[in-house]
Amino acid sequence: MKLRAITLKDVRRFTDPVRIDGIADGVNVLSAPNEFGKSTVFDALRALFFVPHGSRGKEIGQLRPHAGGAPEVTVEIETPEGIFHVSKRWFSKPEARVSRAGVLIAQADLAEAWIGQLLGGGDGGPSGLLWVRQGLTRLADGSNKEQQAALDARRDLLSSVTGEVEAMTGGRRMDAALARCREELGAYATATGKPRAGGPWAEAAQQVDALAADRDALALRVEILQSALSERTKLRRELAEIEAPDAIADRLARLAAASASHQAALAHADQVKAAELALESATQAAERAQRDLAALRTATKDHTDALQKDKDATAKLKEAIDALTEAEQAHTDAMAAHEAAEARLKRAVDLLGRVQARVAADAASERRSELQDRIAKAGVARQAVETASAEASIGPDSAGIDRLRGLAAALTTARALRDSTATRVTMRYTPGREGSVRDGDAPLEHDKVHPVHTDTVLHVDGLGALTIHPGEGPEGLADVAHAERALAKALGGFGHTSMEDALAAHRKRQEASGRLKGVQAELAALAPKGIEDLQRQLAALPMAMPEDHVDLPEVAEAEAEWQAAKGQAAERAATREAVRERRDTARTQRAEAAVRQEAAAERLEMARAALLRLASRDEAELVALTKQADATREQAEVALKDIRDTAPDITATEATLKRVQSVVDAARNRIDALRPAIAALTERISGNAGEAVEEQLQEADEKLDVARGHLARVEREVKVLQRLQSALDGARSEARDRYFEPIAAELRPLMHLLWPDAELNWADDSLLPQSLTRNGQVESVDVLSGGTQEQIAFLVRLAFARLLAKGGRHAPVILDDALVYTDDDRIERMFDALHRQAGDLQIIVLSCRQRAFRELGGKALQITAGAG
Repeated sequence: MKLRAITLKDVRRFTDPVRIDGIADGVNVLSAPNEFGKSTVFDALRALFFVPHGSRGKEIGQLRPHAGGAPEVTVEIETPEGIFHVSKRWFSKPEARVSRAGVLIAQADLAEAWIGQLLGGGDGGPSGLLWVRQGLTRLADGSNKEQQAALDARRDLLSSVTGEVEAMTGGRRMDAALARCREELGAYATATGKPRAGGPWAEAAQQVDALAADRDALALRVEILQSALSERTKLRRELAEIEAPDAIADRLARLAAASASHQAALAHADQVKAAELALESATQAAERAQRDLAALRTATKDHTDALQKDKDATAKLKEAIDALTEAEQAHTDAMAAHEAAEARLKRAVDLLGRVQARVAADAASERRSELQDRIAKAGVARQAVETASAEASIGPDSAGIDRLRGLAAALTTARALRDSTATRVTMRYTPGREGSVRDGDAPLEHDKVHPVHTDTVLHVDGLGALTIHPGEGPEGLADVAHAERALAKALGGFGHTSMEDALAAHRKRQEASGRLKGVQAELAALAPKGIEDLQRQLAALPMAMPEDHVDLPEVAEAEAEWQAAKGQAAERAATREAVRERRDTARTQRAEAAVRQEAAAERLEMARAALLRLASRDEAELVALTKQADATREQAEVALKDIRDTAPDITATEATLKRVQSVVDAARNRIDALRPAIAALTERISGNAGEAVEEQLQEADEKLDVARGHLARVEREVKVLQRLQSALDGARSEARDRYFEPIAAELRPLMHLLWPDAELNWADDSLLPQSLTRNGQVESVDVLSGGTQEQIAFLVRLAFARLLAKGGRHAPVILDDALVYTDDDRIERMFDALHRQAGDLQIIVLSCRQRAFRELGGKALQITAGAG
């Protein structure tokens, strides 16, 4: 496939049709300044080849011009079958068309399928390797979806070039051996190397842990028994010391002395409190006399001040009332003017609404048809969702099938445990006598162990019948029956009688779930918010206008009247607000003046009343009373000081009493605690002494040694399997070297243009270069400079393009602003690499670096006005 021409219409800045003609083989260059539309051309090409024409997603929405419209992209491509025209339009009347020589080849979904086949299938095909949008300078850049598409393309290309994957990986025998190794290792361990729950390794470790816990518990009991004997002896000695008669008498004597000292201190404290009350009374009397004198002097001054402030507040209140009257009248006039302007605006809005309704009704016809078509398709999709949903609810779900598998595994384990403890019979026949011993109608097989669970009769030809009595039978018989009933009950709950039926039903349910996701996605694409939302949109579309709207003015005339009316209304509203603000300010000032005047009058009245209450007292009399009260207070202070100086330390006597009392209480409490503790220890010693815990501990140690030996053998088996898996992985990795030889051969001469004798090393998982070897040093790609990483990515893409061409899968290489970090010296060598690889390839370079890319050469492309 080679591009020959590109046409865009209603794509971002290109609202009018533009065209790129004359795209030739080899190197083509479209060099222009930033914001000229180069990235728009790149994104439009990606949309044409990878975005369905019915999509309304974010990716295609970003292509719409700011003014709206239906993006339309058309390309002329050349294939071995001839010249084809491929076009797509999104949103309004979406369509996809493929034609040749004016004859329609495919449209709609068939056209999408034709494009997918042209690209080679997948989410990008060869373009995932060769189309590099702006900003992706490294091979591992891009979204997760873009990276996966590129990986799939690389794997497909390398596999097709190197032949069968069998030759690359070491063959199926290598895969089978590695799979068997991983399967056996998986029975023991998880992917992280930890014991797998329910596996032999985990069970052996759990048995060791359980036996170790039992052994530790017995050891603890032995230790507790020995400790209890020692503890009882110590407690008996302590009880004898506390209950000695001399110790009891000494504690009681010290308690009586401390109590007497503390009572004397409390009595002296009462005398101190009486002296403090006398001082407090004298102090209050002196303060009251001082307050009366100060109040008389303050009342006289307050009355003079209040009289003057009352006069000032009355004058300001009159000024505020006059200002408010003037503001109220101005506000009334402004309100009338504003109401007239609002009436005019309302008439203009009504007129504009009717004009716009007429325009909307004219434009709604096309939208109505589109919605009706989507509603019909969404109805079909919803029916499919309901059918798939019903099928996806039949049969066991993942949790149910996991539970059934667990029960089946439990049954298998129970049977194995039963057989391991059962009586066993092994028959080794003399040559020529095979089958002479039968269990019922079935002959016993030669040299095979046959477990016997119940009384069994073996018939021996020519001899008679041999009855085997296995005794009471293994304990596992009941476990097997229980496991069989549990599995049968669980299967019956799902309506099945066997695990095979349940697994088949589970697979059908999963397949239905997969179909459900597909039809749900289709329904979501047609009706993202539901069919009811589409029906509401359809119902909301305006109907055709009645005839009385025919004589309405044009939209521009109605909008002009509306703008004029809106401006006048805004002007009148601003005037009204200014006048209202002045009126509100006047109201506030009048209210504040009234409040101040009322406050001044109230203060004056209070000052008069206070002065009248104190007028009966003489200032000289109050001065004398104050001096007398001060003298009385001084005498009370002296008396309090004298009694405090002789007071005992009540805190010390209280502390001594508490300490002595605590000693007596502690002794009593300790006696009460020791007696039951000694009795409990005696009982514990008697109980443990009769259970022979020492012998039980020795037996537990022996069982633990056996379990640890089994665990060591299992761990050795795990290590052997892990070592085998590592060896097999290494062998297969060595075989993969041939996988990368074709791309390495194509890349080697290109690499030597920049770095002579340099080699790239490839990663098995990503199929990308992981390190660069030059001058004997291995450097990880991640630590290389941005320019070097960009150059490696550029050369690798050219090598992939050459591989594609050799395989007959020609695809254009499209680079949008590549080589942004490359210096002037290397960029010319990169240009040489482009021309070296061009040959019969088609390379299209989009760049804003006009001066640097002049040296690239090749065919110069231009974006020109095109036919609509």
